[in-house]
Amino acid sequence: MQASAIAHPNVALIKYWGKRDTEQNLPATGSLSLTLAGLATRTRVSFDPALRADTVSVNGAEDAKAAVGVARCLDRLRAIAGSRDFARVDSENDFPTGAGLASSASGYAALVTAAAAALNIAGHDAERANIARQGSGSAPRSLYDGIVLLENTDDGIACRSVSAPAAWPLSVLVAVTSRAPKSVGSTEGMERSRLTSPCYPGWLETHPADLQAALESVACRDFEALAKVSEHSCLKMHALAMSAQPALVYWNAATMAAMQVVRDLRAAGTPVFFTIDAGPQLKAVCLPEAAPVVKAALSECPGVLELVECSLGEGARVSEP
Repeated sequence: MQASAIAHPNVALIKYWGKRDTEQNLPATGSLSLTLAGLATRTRVSFDPALRADTVSVNGAEDAKAAVGVARCLDRLRAIAGSRDFARVDSENDFPTGAGLASSASGYAALVTAAAAALNIAGHDAERANIARQGSGSAPRSLYDGIVLLENTDDGIACRSVSAPAAWPLSVLVAVTSRAPKSVGSTEGMERSRLTSPCYPGWLETHPADLQAALESVACRDFEALAKVSEHSCLKMHALAMSAQPALVYWNAATMAAMQVVRDLRAAGTPVFFTIDAGPQLKAVCLPEAAPVVKAALSECPGVLELVECSLGEGARVSEP
């Protein structure tokens, strides 16, 4: 009763920020994201009747905080399988953890994929997505390939790929500007924004139009239209966070500098745009032929510690140990 899985983090183009149900970890809005090949989480789940509790190790260190969310997901899977065995979970990220690169999304996607395989649970894709979001609201998106849509349903979420990686190849340059964990996590930041920002009602009101515009741009492969609405969604999300009390400022000086590099490139005709999640790392999304130009420009940007080249990747899947 053991299995391993690999999952990739995802970066949202049309963001979600805020929850409609904090207990069930349900997002307030839908979202559109890119699954990123080039960054990966590898997780092994081993069920053992000798264990008296679930144990979780992240990057070689016991993580009691993560164990709470992991147990919540495993309990749902154990109920489906009719198992009472606890599990040992060992997870490794090949990129900075808790630093705005969606390590929780890839982590929970890999967890439910490996645990379902270990418990011999077949199918149940919709159920698996709803189990993964119990741990991270963005984790369901990492279960799917390429460009991924997450939508709310009456009592949960539904997730699907709207464009396979080969259907519209895009390149993503991740500009790492800090390897330190962010001081305020996304869950806390979302709730603070919901409760204290005067911008929150406007965020909810304008979000459906952004999501629809992005879906239309993907359907007709209109890069400029996708760039416009994606940057707009990104900046609205961060404006919402910055208007919370106390303010949430996830950017650093290098984030701002990299943002200006991308804006200058697009103004000069390079097909590229930026997006930034809750953290200081900037992701430059471009057409593949523009990647060398974007990479060269960002590599000279002060404060950029590392550039990671990504393409659109596969969803979570069972892997060799």
